[in-house]
Amino acid sequence: MSLTRLGAALLSLASLSACASNEAGRLALSSPPAQPTALSAPTLAFGAQPVAVDGGFPLYQSFQPARRSALAGRTIAVAQLSDIDLQPGEVVLTFDDGPMPGKTPKILDALEKAGVGATFLMVGQMAKAYPSITREVAAKGHTIGTHTESHKNLRTLGTEAAMAEIRRGEASVAKALAPAGFHPAPFFRFPYLADTQALRGRLAGEGVVTIDVDIDSKDYFRDGPSRVMARTLDAVERKRHGIILFHDIQARTVAMLPDFLAELERRGYKVVDLKPAEPMGPQLLAQR
Repeated sequence: MSLTRLGAALLSLASLSACASNEAGRLALSSPPAQPTALSAPTLAFGAQPVAVDGGFPLYQSFQPARRSALAGRTIAVAQLSDIDLQPGEVVLTFDDGPMPGKTPKILDALEKAGVGATFLMVGQMAKAYPSITREVAAKGHTIGTHTESHKNLRTLGTEAAMAEIRRGEASVAKALAPAGFHPAPFFRFPYLADTQALRGRLAGEGVVTIDVDIDSKDYFRDGPSRVMARTLDAVERKRHGIILFHDIQARTVAMLPDFLAELERRGYKVVDLKPAEPMGPQLLAQR
């Protein structure tokens, strides 16, 4: 498949209106996640250094804002879903389905100008197609998790086939990042938010945190940028905190993001950055 056809296919997937509701991603787990094997800090390109944050966890990518930003909030080191304990006025920015030329770099520019970090849940095929953009996201200090290899609805697959699709996505993202010395975080989001309790349990047992959604921007709807911004801000105001879902393959998201971030700052919100308590380094990938 050519890169053009691949990009078009992923755009079509992201535009589907059959995304599951937010609550579908909040099934209870029957057992706590296993602790990942400790890793020594890798040698990172671009001068990134391990830093300590809340709880003293070592982090391997640190977001360094270009300016002191009133919008930038705390950093949370995440080993399990319950660690993401957001307070009123705190939001997390997440971007699914990329990376995408012409769009993801503009998202990065907007985030840098606002002085905030985000989490990118990447599709394996897209990371393979655009590895330099994948590495650019990491080089800017943002967190990279995964979103399957080809954006399949995992509810339509058996458990083992679904796990294989998840692992292929992890491997593709890891391969794209490896030349720069980065590793993906053990963070995962279900395409269409279509999870199952069995899959959530398997992932948790392997130390992978499912990143749920509290506020869906619905930027895959055929609305203008102003409508996406208004809908998302309305949801933020109702909930007062939460994880926001955007897609970095959508032109309307690129267009509205600078104004959206400025409005969040004007209203006194803080953007919280998520980092893994441990990275998904080569040892962890080999064990899975």
